[in-house]
Amino acid sequence: MMRRRLVLSGLAAIGCGLAAWAYLAGPKALTADQMAARYETPLPLPTGPLKVFHLGHSLVGRDMPSMLAQLAGHEHASQLGWGTPLKAHWEPDEAIQGFEVENAHDHFRDAKGALASGYYDAFILTEMVELEAAIAYFNAVGYVGKWVSAARSGNPEIRVYLYETWHELDDPQGWLNRLDTDPGRYWEGTLLAGAMASDPDAPAIYVVPAGRVMAEFVRRIEASGGVGAVVSREDLFARQDDGTVDQIHINDLGAYLVALTHYAVLYQTSPLGLPTELLRADGTPATAPSPELARLMQQTVWDVVSVLPVTGIPQN
Repeated sequence: MMRRRLVLSGLAAIGCGLAAWAYLAGPKALTADQMAARYETPLPLPTGPLKVFHLGHSLVGRDMPSMLAQLAGHEHASQLGWGTPLKAHWEPDEAIQGFEVENAHDHFRDAKGALASGYYDAFILTEMVELEAAIAYFNAVGYVGKWVSAARSGNPEIRVYLYETWHELDDPQGWLNRLDTDPGRYWEGTLLAGAMASDPDAPAIYVVPAGRVMAEFVRRIEASGGVGAVVSREDLFARQDDGTVDQIHINDLGAYLVALTHYAVLYQTSPLGLPTELLRADGTPATAPSPELARLMQQTVWDVVSVLPVTGIPQN
């Protein structure tokens, strides 16, 4: 039932997304059939640890890539900001808010130089939220295309992924509704349908569907009454200094769930049985899920990513 819901809702939403793309950004976009055809051939299974570069903002953060690297045993680097559109990362005259803070660590590397080096095997980029604003005002489609072209110029064999994130818990359109509809409307139906149309012969851009994983996990948690330290969606999110819930930034448990999602997609492997005791980027111990909670997270990740062709994972 979950698989059928994901597939049907994805197909319907992609149709809506293509219409939104035509309205917001222009007529050049792949059709739904053309999109499906681009994902008919899965990515080959990696033969070992990948060298991974992350580009984005605070919903990437430093802790999630560090957790992912510990799970996979791979090298990683990043360039981050606060709420940063891809345009700001690309244009030298555009300010990147929070640049000095977010990149004050040993894994920072200038994004253009890193990709031009050809050193990295996988490139994971994400766009700012609000996505509607990024598409309408920051040429999100165009800058996805620019960054992907830059990555492939440095390494024609690089695996490219769009990291699908989430919006604020109090989003007026409804948080779960956004997680259900944004992939088809925006992530795939607009950003990827537009960016891939500019070079129809290039390999596909794949997806790390963290938003959809989060939606399915929250549904399972809230339907069951909770597991371990997680009773509701708020328990995946950080707390402000005054104790209130941060409406968009995840805590250690949320970062673990998102890191599992990246791992499963990059390595095309179920995350069941992966370690739970991990370190944050600063070397301090992260809050670990209980064994029962970890199993539910790991199983949910695989249940979602393994049935979505856009992940590049071979379909049964």
